[in-house]
Amino acid sequence: TMKKILTTLAAAATLALSLSGLAHADRSYDVAPNAKHQQECSSCHVAYPPGLLPAASWARIMGGLSKHYGTDASLDEASTQEIGAWLKAHAGNDKRAREEPPQDRISKASWFVRKHDEVSSATWKRASVGSAANCSACHSGAAKGDFNEHAVRIPK
Repeated sequence: TMKKILTTLAAAATLALSLSGLAHADRSYDVAPNAKHQQECSSCHVAYPPGLLPAASWARIMGGLSKHYGTDASLDEASTQEIGAWLKAHAGNDKRAREEPPQDRISKASWFVRKHDEVSSATWKRASVGSAANCSACHSGAAKGDFNEHAVRIPK
């Protein structure tokens, strides 16, 4: 009957939404974006979600913008304060993100290395990828904080 079909479809939709939520259950960095963070940080790279690093790492990064991984990424004081406060408020504090990785690089965090252990060094060096820091090369939803491993597409 039509009622039975609709009930089955509703159950399937509910299950799909639940499973979708489970796929993102580990996203402690799933927070409302900050416009200034998006504007300033994404002008050069993905505006990394604050939950990927602990507060101490973000403080060092924001305190060293004049030498930001080889680039002068200096901002005016108000922008630096706003972004820094937002990063600190939403910094990672779960087991994974408590670690302060070498050079405060997300790509050097032990959880990141574990998650990407099947990616060869040759893949990172491809022109289409560039480096481990270029999340959006393989994670099409990276700019929105979506790093679902089931949606990964490694470019040739």
